[in-house]
Amino acid sequence: MVRCSKALSNPPPSCYNLHKVKIHVRRPRAGNGSSWAGEQQPPRLEGPGPPGLDGGTPSRRARFRLQFPQLALRRRLGQLSCMSRPALKLRSWPLTILYYLLPFGALKPLSRVGWRPVSRVALYKSVPTRLLSRAWGRLNQVELPTWLRKPVYSLYIWTFGVNMKEAAVEDLDHYRNLSEFFSRKLKPQARPVCGLHSVISPSDGKILNFGQVQNCEVEQVKGVTYSLESFLGPRAPADDLPFSRNRNGNGSGEGNGGNGSSQATAANSFQNQLVTTEGNELYHCVIYLAPGDYHCFHSPTDWRVAHRRHFPGSLMSVNPGVARWIKELFCHNERVVLTGDWKHGFFSLTAVGATNVGSIRIYFDRDLHTNSPRYNKGSYNDFSFVTHNNREGIPMRKGEHLGEFNLGSTIVLIFEAPKDFNFHLKAGQKIRFGEALGSL
Repeated sequence: MVRCSKALSNPPPSCYNLHKVKIHVRRPRAGNGSSWAGEQQPPRLEGPGPPGLDGGTPSRRARFRLQFPQLALRRRLGQLSCMSRPALKLRSWPLTILYYLLPFGALKPLSRVGWRPVSRVALYKSVPTRLLSRAWGRLNQVELPTWLRKPVYSLYIWTFGVNMKEAAVEDLDHYRNLSEFFSRKLKPQARPVCGLHSVISPSDGKILNFGQVQNCEVEQVKGVTYSLESFLGPRAPADDLPFSRNRNGNGSGEGNGGNGSSQATAANSFQNQLVTTEGNELYHCVIYLAPGDYHCFHSPTDWRVAHRRHFPGSLMSVNPGVARWIKELFCHNERVVLTGDWKHGFFSLTAVGATNVGSIRIYFDRDLHTNSPRYNKGSYNDFSFVTHNNREGIPMRKGEHLGEFNLGSTIVLIFEAPKDFNFHLKAGQKIRFGEALGSL
């Protein structure tokens, strides 16, 4: 086999595949009367060429191959390698969508001619979820006529099992648009705050995972992890974190051991920087908010918010089924990370966006604008609440209103606590705002 090691500068207009050419050399049998007897027979080329290239009549098998439509498919799909990336996606993705939608593997024969479908994950990531979420946000702001409000909201209540008896305003005609209905407030007595435990649930939802952070990896769902450093981003400057100056920590200084001998050492170094007291450990808890849940979130404990980091990103679904499917989903999605300290050291609350949940609102942060086209994915922007006039940041009391989503999403708590901290939870259980998460 002869392979071309250099790309052709001026490829011929022919659509045949010239990248791979097989050369077969045959020696004639003695006494066959061939004019090539005693000398080497000229090479015969095999490939997707037209019949008669070797000067003879094609065999029965060759005639069958030429008559079978694979030849046209080979020529057609073989041109994909010469296309630009946008043109390749435009040509390949419609076939990929049909490949996954059509029953009985109708397009599987295409794999025999060298075509491979785009993976489901890559196909899903290519959906313009940010643009769709902005469009949904505009739709949510449209004021509905009075006669249409009750039917629309009743359908939503029936679909997602919303308990309107807990709402501060039960009259559906009161909500002018979908946004007001999604961010509805509860009656004061609907969610009593537990005073016996140090950490409470910041929102209604379902417990996806909880436990101790191991090797700087956090479980997204059971068996699927993501990097703590990728999720929180580089450590905030020490000037923005009150506990970095007031406590004797293991993580004074900046960086994550970039010259470390291995990735595991660097990861452990980042985790150690967050632990401010010797003998403490890092814990995490993931709460998924379904569309029918109460969409506001509150402070889970008494703490001080010193720093905010906003990650513009994708807005893929955070449904547990999708979370099992896409690795590091929470690191890809748009999120707002609030970091600070509580009585045991480091404390953070992260609001993760999702499809149709591009708007994350923090009540005390008016400069925050999520899902904005001016921010590019793959970057982040910081804001410090520690100033010369306010060296302590934003104090938050347990149960105090903190922010809201426009539909439903995920809250991730990562905090430092002594080794005898215990969660009072079960994976998969439903929880409501104000109920206990854990205590010492």
